[in-house]
Amino acid sequence: MKIGIAGLGFMGSTHLQAYQSVPNAEITAVASSDEKKRSGDLSAIQGNLDRPGETMDFGAAARYATVEEMLADSNVEAVDLCVPSDLHAPLALKALRAGKHVLVEKPMALTGEECDRMVEAARRHGRVLMVAQVLRFWPDYARAREIIASGGIGPLKAAFFRRKCAAPGWGKWMHDRSRSGGGVFDLLIHDFDFALHLFGKPASVKARGVEEMARGIDVVEAELEYESPRSVVISGGWHHPQSYPFSMEFSFVCEGGTLDFHSGLRRLTLYKSDGSSEEPKLSEQDGFVGELCAFADACEAGSPPERCPPEESALATRMTLAMRASREQGGVPITV
Repeated sequence: MKIGIAGLGFMGSTHLQAYQSVPNAEITAVASSDEKKRSGDLSAIQGNLDRPGETMDFGAAARYATVEEMLADSNVEAVDLCVPSDLHAPLALKALRAGKHVLVEKPMALTGEECDRMVEAARRHGRVLMVAQVLRFWPDYARAREIIASGGIGPLKAAFFRRKCAAPGWGKWMHDRSRSGGGVFDLLIHDFDFALHLFGKPASVKARGVEEMARGIDVVEAELEYESPRSVVISGGWHHPQSYPFSMEFSFVCEGGTLDFHSGLRRLTLYKSDGSSEEPKLSEQDGFVGELCAFADACEAGSPPERCPPEESALATRMTLAMRASREQGGVPITV
């Protein structure tokens, strides 16, 4: 699959590195308004994961200053959009109209209506549309879901997700809510999507928190309400600028034990009800590589990505928007 990458910031760099391990993907074009980045010098890139930028050899790949130029290239069959969030919907729609398959970074878009237009355009033009919800491919998260789905540790009683980091200093656009959707929206959509992946659509979402983005503070605690009595809580956000470390974690409390993971402390561990514990065997495949392999395979098959369908990504966006609306209204439940 011949792929063009649009946007050579942190996620664009991360995807470029991961594509080196995707056997059926070839980078045939890159697009960036930054001439230095188009030359392959991504060494100054920063992000909230320990994946520093580097100087890359783009080889014979075409280099474009705009996405529109890249979309006109017949040697590009699919595009990977790693651009600011407010550009996701308009550029994805242009790419689908141009006959390209599309992988778009999360969040899918900033409104539910934009998500719906993207899904409809993919259907109308017969192209693959996938959102880069990488947690669905992250080894610890994916293995935990397999264990719960197997029923081996009994029914789920409660689930807790947390994701937190410093307010980013590398991308000023992220502090502009009209462009990013806000800090907790951009960050916690990962966890809302994975909760959807595990438990399906909640009846409503209620949330409380504080948004002072000028100070680098944007935090929330949200509860997803389901018909069953289980409790699902998602919390986290930005904790002041620059120095606060990134971490992501979960605890899934089941009848027969608790599955626990913390990115800075331990891999996935099962703490059993009999007092013993074990570390389940995980896939050795990097989550980003798994995500991009799934996209390339879907493009080659010409069929929707089974593990990460765009309709679910659209619903995850609506769930996260419901969280934001509930926080703004003092914690009232918002129907999804």
